[in-house]
Amino acid sequence: MENLLKRALSGLVFVCILVFSILYSKISFIVLFFILMILCLYEFKKMIQLKSIFPYIIGTLFFIFGNILNVEDVPSKIIFEYVGVMLFLTIFITFASILFAKKEEVISHLGKIFLSVIYIVVPFTLIVQIPFLNVTFHYVNTTILGVFILIWTNDTFAFLVGSNIGKHKLLKRISPNKTIEGFIGGMIFTFIMSFILATQFITLSLIQWVVIAGIVSIFGVLGDLIESMFKRQAGVKDSSDFIPGHGGFLDRFDSVIFAAPFIFIYLQLVQ
Repeated sequence: MENLLKRALSGLVFVCILVFSILYSKISFIVLFFILMILCLYEFKKMIQLKSIFPYIIGTLFFIFGNILNVEDVPSKIIFEYVGVMLFLTIFITFASILFAKKEEVISHLGKIFLSVIYIVVPFTLIVQIPFLNVTFHYVNTTILGVFILIWTNDTFAFLVGSNIGKHKLLKRISPNKTIEGFIGGMIFTFIMSFILATQFITLSLIQWVVIAGIVSIFGVLGDLIESMFKRQAGVKDSSDFIPGHGGFLDRFDSVIFAAPFIFIYLQLVQ
């Protein structure tokens, strides 16, 4: 009972901070997700046993490069004349740094650095772009809030349905607790939630919310399974113990970081 209460309270605090940052302003939203990106990088680096500061440097520059135009009163030339040059130099220095690594570790070391960037940095950079993908290019907080509501709906009902009536394993060797019934149950309730969102968050059409619900249901589960694969190889249950009763930040964002690039691509195509 005590563990359940701890899990509920920490989950409530986490959701409140996230929702507040999204609704308060675009700056609070961007800053929070930059902090979350750094925390997820830390957890992932620890999981894959990567001792390097370059993912933080590349991640910071990439995040700034990708989102600086979303902040008002920043001359766009800064991106190309300063941030872009710094990003290029950082990548160049990363390659140069492997000269001092042991010969047999060069490819593994470099691969882990760029895996960290692709798996963590790129999705977080694209997540922050999602609320700006509209005709006016202004910050629309309901878009990204709706995405998280769909993610939470999918995760919640996949767990509830799977734990009560789940019998057929989805991918037993990676995640023995996930079931086909849970996957289908989560998808059904996510589609139902997309219809509700379409009546409340009218910045996107019903069709757009339904498509996003489909992306969340499919790619969110894939993201969860991929993180489970990394954890299984690392021999750990959670990415960290930062969030009492919930594990780490990467455990909370494994679904959205895999679904976000596909949501970004879809919204880019339809806007």
